[in-house]
Amino acid sequence: MTELSRTPLHDEHERLGAKLVAFAGYEMPVQYPDGILEEHRAVRTAAGIFDVSHMGELDVRGPDALAFVQHATTNDASRLEVGQAQYSVLCGEDGGALDDCVVYRFADRYMIVVNAANRAKDDAWLRSLVKGFDAVVEDISDDIALIAVQGPAAERIVGRVTDADVGAIRYYHFIEGEVAGAPAVISRTGYTGEDGFELYVPAPDAVTVWSKLLEAGEEHGLKPAGLGARDSLRLEMGYALYGNDLDENHTPLEAGLGWVVKLEKGDFVGRAALARQKQEGVRERLVGFVLTERGFPRHGYEVRIGGEPAGEVTSGIHSPSLGQGIGLAYIDARTAAPETEVEVMIRERAHAAVITRPPFYRNGSIRR
Repeated sequence: MTELSRTPLHDEHERLGAKLVAFAGYEMPVQYPDGILEEHRAVRTAAGIFDVSHMGELDVRGPDALAFVQHATTNDASRLEVGQAQYSVLCGEDGGALDDCVVYRFADRYMIVVNAANRAKDDAWLRSLVKGFDAVVEDISDDIALIAVQGPAAERIVGRVTDADVGAIRYYHFIEGEVAGAPAVISRTGYTGEDGFELYVPAPDAVTVWSKLLEAGEEHGLKPAGLGARDSLRLEMGYALYGNDLDENHTPLEAGLGWVVKLEKGDFVGRAALARQKQEGVRERLVGFVLTERGFPRHGYEVRIGGEPAGEVTSGIHSPSLGQGIGLAYIDARTAAPETEVEVMIRERAHAAVITRPPFYRNGSIRR
């Protein structure tokens, strides 16, 4: 059995009584003693702090750094100004999604943040593509710890441990400064639908930064939160999880991510296949659904229309914020219109549901 990796905050999670599970090759906290529901509510009403140091960070440097990022990703990185981030996708030549990612533009480099489970694969893929470009790809993940503070009180909490003007940082923008005395990239990004920050700090400084944030956030209701709450929060927003809602067998167009596919920017990996699919139309589409009766949809459950098989749930939960079952599923594109009535098979019984355009939860504090 392969030994699991640990983030620089592993001992802190144990000290706080977290339940640790295997995730993407790491031993990660799925929840703390208060439980997933309390962690979820804390993020929606106050703030939560997450260890996401398992994510991968790949550095791209050199005279052709922009040209290479343009070649490797679907979005248009030429639109980025220094201090701006951009959601994007890495595709294969067939248009299948190898990973979703966030691209950061610095003055002298780009950083591509990828999913932990895909870190080695993405690194190898990018290194294979960089040949022919005057650029270098370097995996810097082990040098970085990533801490997310998310929720309506996030700005007040982060503002207490830095001299930087975090209130001036726009959504999907970042600055370089100090947090709790440590050099940091302070990014107004997140995966919860709430206002918040993702803080990239040197791995040796992770415990200090984490501890200072918990101390600063105590009076604001800040709670440590694990993978369970992270999943329920992101699903209420309809955010895709790679490996569930996005994979190599589906293109960004099928996954509802056409807005990050910029065909007009010029050639990039997968462009020809995506252009062809856009012209011909997708065969299936990722849609959101809401149960209209009580039930708990889960990954892998069958979706039916008129009693006939029509697709499969990719992600599903009983929403803590909404009090009803919600989820995402791939179904035939011809039957994917909002308000279409479907059934989700739960324990061999059909539960009524309706296709609904995400986000399911619309009252978040996220700043756009």
